[in-house]
Amino acid sequence: MSLHTQVDRRIARQRHRAWVALGLALALLALLAGRAWVLQIVQHERHAAQAEGNRTAIVPLVPPRGRILDRHGTVLADDLPVYTLEVTPGRTPNLEATLQRLAELVELTPRDLQRFRRLRAESKRFDPLPLKTRLSEAEMARLAAHLWDLPGVEIQARRLRRYPLGPTAAHAIGYIGRISERDRALMEDWPEERQANYRGSTHIGKLGVEAAQEERLHGRTGLERLETTATGRAVRRLGLTPPQAGHDVHLTLDARLQHLVERLYGARRGALVALDPRNGEVLALVSMPSFDPNLFVDGIDADNWRALNESPDRPLLNRALRGTYPPGSTYKPFMALAALELGLRTPQTAIHDPGYWMLGNHRFRSHGEHALGMVDLRRSIVLSSNVYYYTLAHEMGVQAIHDFMAPLGFGQLTGIDLPGEVRGILPSPAWKRAAYRTAEQQRWHPGETISLGIGQGYNSFTMLQLATALAALTNGGQRVTPHLALAAAAPGAAAEPLPPPAPPRPLGYRPEHLRTVLEAMAAVTTEGTAARVFAGAPYRSGGKTGTAQAVTIGQRERYDAQRLAEFQRDHSLYIGFAPLEAPRVVVAAIVENAGFGAAHAAPIVRRVFDYLLLGLYPSEEDIAATQRGHSAAPIGTPRHIDDIPWPPRD
Repeated sequence: MSLHTQVDRRIARQRHRAWVALGLALALLALLAGRAWVLQIVQHERHAAQAEGNRTAIVPLVPPRGRILDRHGTVLADDLPVYTLEVTPGRTPNLEATLQRLAELVELTPRDLQRFRRLRAESKRFDPLPLKTRLSEAEMARLAAHLWDLPGVEIQARRLRRYPLGPTAAHAIGYIGRISERDRALMEDWPEERQANYRGSTHIGKLGVEAAQEERLHGRTGLERLETTATGRAVRRLGLTPPQAGHDVHLTLDARLQHLVERLYGARRGALVALDPRNGEVLALVSMPSFDPNLFVDGIDADNWRALNESPDRPLLNRALRGTYPPGSTYKPFMALAALELGLRTPQTAIHDPGYWMLGNHRFRSHGEHALGMVDLRRSIVLSSNVYYYTLAHEMGVQAIHDFMAPLGFGQLTGIDLPGEVRGILPSPAWKRAAYRTAEQQRWHPGETISLGIGQGYNSFTMLQLATALAALTNGGQRVTPHLALAAAAPGAAAEPLPPPAPPRPLGYRPEHLRTVLEAMAAVTTEGTAARVFAGAPYRSGGKTGTAQAVTIGQRERYDAQRLAEFQRDHSLYIGFAPLEAPRVVVAAIVENAGFGAAHAAPIVRRVFDYLLLGLYPSEEDIAATQRGHSAAPIGTPRHIDDIPWPPRD
């Protein structure tokens, strides 16, 4: 091959390589241009947002929570500005060493450390957790000098929920607590807008009004837009949407009355519900013993939780809403109304009461087996005849009792605007079939009906149900829905009334039948079982005492409270209304294991009436006597409620 040919081939190869390189270069340029077009044109908005996000930070601003007040403006719950020492475990390289270092700078109690460790187990790694709340100025100064060397440690300005009256009305008010994983799971079902409103929020209503009125109380979360450096340090504010404080919620409760009733119970267990029968407003919702809701705001410590949770007195149980009891003889006025409405008795119908009643070979006794002789409807209520209602229950039958009592609210949810209400038990054959497993257990026996007539047997109701049913007797036969929310006020605005949960529902009772029962109940306070308690009252009222068994006593045994353990003794009950001419308040009260209704429950109700109708506050001697079970009229010199310091000071 000639030299000329070799040169030509070499040039051709070089030219080919050059074209290939040029093609590759052009292809790469095209790819770069295409990618640049995609990034700068197609994906411009997304990358601009990312760039802006790297330059800015959106900080949620948690709104101040609305206050809770009683009907007279007494503050029941508000926010207290505090400074809090917070630690974020996920940003703290050596957590235990950091805690030891912090303990050298501020006093950390065992309760602080226990609460922190419990919250850490329940929270995410990057959740800031309170280690110590309510820092003093000196503590903040010491901490501020060392924060640069303590990664994950911050001092934050927070608003700590405060319950100024402590245990007073705790079961009604409820409390807030830190948002738990269970709360977060429930929040996933919320509308997206509501979920967004909780960005940055660490607490939520857990119980009572705090939970029921959560949306009103929480407010609207604000947003602060900040320009930041590459290290995340804020440089300047770019925009601000201020938070909107939650609404204040005014309750129907009279906090001073609530506080008085809780004092009257003393160390006794029980529940009391006072309603306005005209509209269902709850004036007092008492459950004793109570607890201090302030313990729960930032996580209760193990010792306090154990003391509350393991106490045989069960202070965490809302007895007014969830405690169910046999109503005892307080059931008799409702049975009497059923007898009149169903045509089984007239006011004049009389039966012989020898002190017991026989069904087959079983002897149903009256209390103490006292023979009352001939008893009509009025005397059956005034003297509390068991025999009258044994025979009535036998004639009515269990199904008729159930069907008459259900519309009054027994064994039903009242619809109160609080979470956690229970139904109780209004027995029927259908209920028994659902409650038991075996055929023999499911069968309804005739003898089981008899005890229902005197409020025993399977009957099990709440004081809220009993008060709601009594309201229907006194307001012309209308079932009202009990409620606590009275009004709400936006920040800086006047309070606006809130509509009741439901309008009154007429039950269709004949006025003369209601009048007959109410007049008999009025006689209970003048010549019957509560006469000593209401002696000297300048107003007329009506009521019914009740004594309900906590344990069954055999038909050959006699009840002897002294031989029984306290938790086995009878409960003391009283239902009452006042004034007789135009009732403005109805009350249902129980004092657990306290014996006769006239001994413990009725005196408490007398003091409620004196407070509401006369504006009188019992003397300290009277309060002490009521706590002991003093069954007579008030003693000592009562004071006007305006002369009592209120609210009580810490």
